[in-house]
Amino acid sequence: MQQLTTQGQQIIKDLAQRYGVSDDAVMTLLQALIAGNGTMAQFSHPAFGGSGQWMQGGMTMVGDLFNHALKATVDGLCSELSALLATQPVLVKPLSSQSQSQGGPYSYGPEVSLFVPSAAGAAGQWWPAELGTPSATGAQNNIRYAYFPAARRLAIDINGHITVYDTLHHQIGGVSQQQSADASLTFTSQFGLVPVANLPVIAGAGVAQAKTETAEKQEPAKPAASQEVVEDIITKIERLAKLRQTNILSEEEFAAKKAELLSRL
Repeated sequence: MQQLTTQGQQIIKDLAQRYGVSDDAVMTLLQALIAGNGTMAQFSHPAFGGSGQWMQGGMTMVGDLFNHALKATVDGLCSELSALLATQPVLVKPLSSQSQSQGGPYSYGPEVSLFVPSAAGAAGQWWPAELGTPSATGAQNNIRYAYFPAARRLAIDINGHITVYDTLHHQIGGVSQQQSADASLTFTSQFGLVPVANLPVIAGAGVAQAKTETAEKQEPAKPAASQEVVEDIITKIERLAKLRQTNILSEEEFAAKKAELLSRL
């Protein structure tokens, strides 16, 4: 993530103090929201009961499912951070005026400068310049990645060979290299763990291979799940989690039902 400005650091400290959590907890949500294009977040932090999710419009899940005070804290923080990110168009797509007002009495205008801007052509910029500034970058072994949520692009550099992918409706939370024979790349999104190879190739070393594979398979593309379908599935999973909490469902039954629901996305 880009370096915070002095103003950005102060905003993070103010939010942490107001909500009674650590600066690190607020930064965890900020990074998750950037990965979720400002409208959703998948996070994990002890202050929020472990793993959790937030989606613009009222869906909040925390590790302690029945801790409503904790849910309110996460929802308040994410709403304010979402409104803040909406003033940083270089990072995420602009949100609607309704979503920008979710932070209650605390609002942020375009004069807020959250991140230190990256200089064009700065050292370390290996991705195509037309993609702009990434919201997240990382490296592991011989690979590097940069994620551009506004452009819906993911750039992967493997030993100097750069391939650009269309991320479709995925909100990417991180890219990793699997420790397997083929060392395949995967990423996490709101739909779980997904192979990078499943994404359409836009430019780079993988274009010819992708075209060949598409011609061989000739399989119709699976339509992307609508926002309503995603929210309905998340709601059902949350209900199943409550049944597991009360021992009506076993851990195995919950896992099987959850996998079945996620397969519909």
